[in-house]
Amino acid sequence: MPRIGIEGTLSDVKGALQERGYELVELRQESDVQNCDCCVISGQDKNVMGMATASTQSTVINANGMTADEVCQQVDSRFQ
Repeated sequence: MPRIGIEGTLSDVKGALQERGYELVELRQESDVQNCDCCVISGQDKNVMGMATASTQSTVINANGMTADEVCQQVDSRFQ
């Protein structure tokens, strides 16, 4: 199963992804994204200082404004 990095504030999304059988890694620091196939972020602190540095080459899904089901559909679509 793909390994998904997820921000800790997204507990509803985390639960929904776990139900679907994904392996989850909580994103607490930059190094946590290593070996993740996809990352889900809240978008709350996106580009705070006007700088954007990518720490991963994997897909990043911004969950801002999305329901847990919509995020799961986005993740599922990456691996089908």
